[in-house]
Amino acid sequence: MTTTTTNAADSMAIDWTHELVEQLDWHWREHLRPRLGSLTDDEYLWEPVAGAWSLRAAGEAQTPMAAGGGGTVADFAFPEPDPTPVTTIAWRMGHLSVGVFGARAANHFLPGEPVPDYRTTVWPLTAGDGLELLDRWYGHWMAGVRSLDAHGLAQPCGPSEGEFAEFSMAALVLHISREAIHHGAEILLLRDLYRHTRSTDGRIRS
Repeated sequence: MTTTTTNAADSMAIDWTHELVEQLDWHWREHLRPRLGSLTDDEYLWEPVAGAWSLRAAGEAQTPMAAGGGGTVADFAFPEPDPTPVTTIAWRMGHLSVGVFGARAANHFLPGEPVPDYRTTVWPLTAGDGLELLDRWYGHWMAGVRSLDAHGLAQPCGPSEGEFAEFSMAALVLHISREAIHHGAEILLLRDLYRHTRSTDGRIRS
């Protein structure tokens, strides 16, 4: 008599779409987004060091390559200066909204939708508008990821990803999650620094 041994892992169907979604969405729901709910305009635009990059009115641009639409700009330079400039919460949220979630959601899941970019985005100059932009593009990206089945996750991510065109959609999803968790941690650290350098009346502690 032949005995067949079945590995428990082989017999368990793994929903990889669910796992990939939850890697980021659990962090977003339970940690990152709740801590942004009380974000103030002062925190949003706070420049912790001289020369910080931020989102600004066009007439206040700090870099020659600052770009944006509607009379607003995001500070930017290429090649990136050394050392890399410190960026404000506003700048980091704008980068997440447009460069991380927005461009990818439009390219991969929203055919016919204009692809947001740094040159034409009307950058939000208040915390409320910044969170609205972030939530909108995060929602589009996550809805797209949830629409992918195992076959879709295995497909190449395509020419919009440039030199990474042959990488799978699963690899792209993992990359976006890394970017979001990384920049989210930076944003929350800036909130902590802001809070611990100011007294309860908003004045800078000596």
